[in-house]
Amino acid sequence: MSEEQHDHYFTARPASADERRTITVPIAGRSRTVEVARGVFSPDRIDQGTSVLLQHAPAPPPTGTFLDLGCGWGPVALTLALRSPDATVWAVDVNERALDLTRRNAEALGANGIHASTAAEVPSATTYDLIWSNPPIRVGKAVLHELLRTWLPRLAPGGVAHLVVQRNLGSDSLQRWLADELGDAYEVARLTSVKGFRILQVRRRP
Repeated sequence: MSEEQHDHYFTARPASADERRTITVPIAGRSRTVEVARGVFSPDRIDQGTSVLLQHAPAPPPTGTFLDLGCGWGPVALTLALRSPDATVWAVDVNERALDLTRRNAEALGANGIHASTAAEVPSATTYDLIWSNPPIRVGKAVLHELLRTWLPRLAPGGVAHLVVQRNLGSDSLQRWLADELGDAYEVARLTSVKGFRILQVRRRP
């Protein structure tokens, strides 16, 4: 197996060569040029799940504190920041190369509200009015559940999360787990289903 095959996007420091290149993708209603590299999630395009999330989740509010959980090179965070320029957008990832790409893309596109950080760098008291995520299902159920158990309770009262999950990778069982795990303080529902992907909605009651 090659070095690149070992080089998972959820590695903190990818082993593959950090060879940067640019691609043009649709973000916030326009074609935009962004920087990508190997060793991050979906380095050739906006993956289908993220595209479903960006196209079918309700528009973000004009301001507030938002979270892109598992930001990769930044398509979700960039979309949120460009649509809501008065918002603060935390872009969180374990992958340092991904965070660097998100910072560079935010600067190039004038998305000034983005803070690209590891989880440890985010102030623990921060709460979120909106969370968008294409969560890393392939890290395994235990790690995924711990990730969601950590971040979803940081929704502010009345805040909402939208998670895109492929149906055949367990979206329905994840929806049931979320409802059981989070309890009556949250409403968990399937917002929509598009091209084999579900968008799950988690709303914290006011």
